[in-house]
Amino acid sequence: MQKCKSVDYPAMSFSSLVLTVPSPAKTRSAICVMGRHPLLAFLLPLLLFFQGVSIAQSSIPARYDGFPYGDNWGIANGIIVEAFLDPLCPDSRDSWPPLKQVLLEYHPRLSLLAHPFPLPYHDNSFVACRALHIANMLNVSATYPLLELFFKYQEKYYNNPTKNLSREAIVDDISRLGAEAVGNSLLPAFKDGFINPHSDSATRTSFNYGCTRGVFGTPFFFVNGFLLPNAGSALDYETWKSIIDPLLRNHGEGKDDAVSSF
Repeated sequence: MQKCKSVDYPAMSFSSLVLTVPSPAKTRSAICVMGRHPLLAFLLPLLLFFQGVSIAQSSIPARYDGFPYGDNWGIANGIIVEAFLDPLCPDSRDSWPPLKQVLLEYHPRLSLLAHPFPLPYHDNSFVACRALHIANMLNVSATYPLLELFFKYQEKYYNNPTKNLSREAIVDDISRLGAEAVGNSLLPAFKDGFINPHSDSATRTSFNYGCTRGVFGTPFFFVNGFLLPNAGSALDYETWKSIIDPLLRNHGEGKDDAVSSF
């Protein structure tokens, strides 16, 4: 009978999203070890999980991830919505109009922090999310207008329209779209943003942050830190009202008390 041996498991680096897969020999050895030690079979997956999601202090971003909407982010006693959106995701696009409507109607007691979350199966999503970070660096007030431009022209940037385009051509097209939001005079600066490693790092941080929150699709919504049901699906206006109104009533407020104009 083959003697069970201890196994040196490869380290997982969550911040770089790289997972080293053990060799078949090590996998067989691991199964052998766990078969003889039931407690280890229970604890080992937990240990590997926590090792994988641990993030070194050096990778903690200097500021909280996300793009605040409007001028009332983090208002005391307000309701905070965090949205994980992919600018090239049809469900994210469909979720935006009703969410924007409730943000306007319940201002200033409702605030939004949007996190760009590039899904790997949406063509050019990482480039689009990076463009949002570039816009935010050049002109904070242009971030959401650019997001809406992506939603408007979304079908230009995936599947057949881009299958024969080089990455350089796609970046150039998206830079021109970004210039519509930040100002045409900033087109050269917008293109330079794709050379700047900071925009690449910021986009990766947004994705990593979503992973730490358990996000695996878009749109994902959190209200006051709690994940809403039906994750990955757009919520309509009435659903948002059914979520927000009870929270305001718990604070002794109604919708009319919360409404204010920008």
